Amino acid sequence: MTQCPVSPGKRIWLAQIVAAAILGQTLYFKFTGATESVHIFQTLGAEPWGRIGSGVLELIAALLLLLQRTAACGAVLGAGMMLGAIGSHLTMLGIVVQDDGGLLFGLAVVTLLCCTCVAVVRRRDLPIVGGLFTRE
Repeated sequence: MTQCPVSPGKRIWLAQIVAAAILGQTLYFKFTGATESVHIFQTLGAEPWGRIGSGVLELIAALLLLLQRTAACGAVLGAGMMLGAIGSHLTMLGIVVQDDGGLLFGLAVVTLLCCTCVAVVRRRDLPIVGGLFTRE
């Protein structure tokens, strides 16, 4: 079996960048009131404050993911947001929203996976609970 040519440290940075990029690219649509975003949050009964609030939280998560010291916190926040998004797709919105072919759902799953990986790898950096993961 061959080893991956990319070091583990670089792989986790890649996961952080992918998650931050996906979270960041949705901000334009949320903050400008794009038709699809408005439709989603109207369906959820949370337009406009749910759309704007989730955009602010996703912006914070994306920024936290880009700094090594805060990446674990950003990953936990991002994973929580994506669990909510996936839950909304599975219960109220459906996988496909306005003929997007399931793109938004797929991006939420990829972001959740990336954030989960970052949170696990960087778990010792989490405030309050990070100390529980130190080796003795």
